[in-house]
Amino acid sequence: MPRKTNSLVSTNDEVLKSLEALGLRIRANRVALGWTVKEMASRLLCSQNTYRAIEAGKPSASVGIITNALWLFGQLDTIDGVAPAPINTNRNTRARKKVGTTDASLISEEERDF
Repeated sequence: MPRKTNSLVSTNDEVLKSLEALGLRIRANRVALGWTVKEMASRLLCSQNTYRAIEAGKPSASVGIITNALWLFGQLDTIDGVAPAPINTNRNTRARKKVGTTDASLISEEERDF
C-alpha cells in the first residue's frame, strides 16, 4: 500500500479539482495523438500506473513527468505560465529566517481561515 504523507492527505479541494482538470487535458492530448497509455508511459519512461495517476489528477504525480508530457505534446512553453514571479521581485534578495521566529512550514490559524 502506498505511503501517504500529511501534505497529500491535507490537499485542498480546489487543488484536487485543478489536478483532475490537468489530468483530463493531458489525457485529451494523448487520445488526440492516438497514443495508448502503454505508449505514453513508455515515451515518458515511467510505469503505466504512474501515468494513469497523472491522468487521474493524483497529487502524488511527479511534476517532472507532467512537464515531460507537455514537452511530448509540444506544449512545454505552457509551463512558463505557472506561478509567475511578482514583477517587483529582486533576484538578489534572499529569504532568511529571523532569530526567534517559528518554522516557515507551519501554517498559522489565521492562514488556515480561507
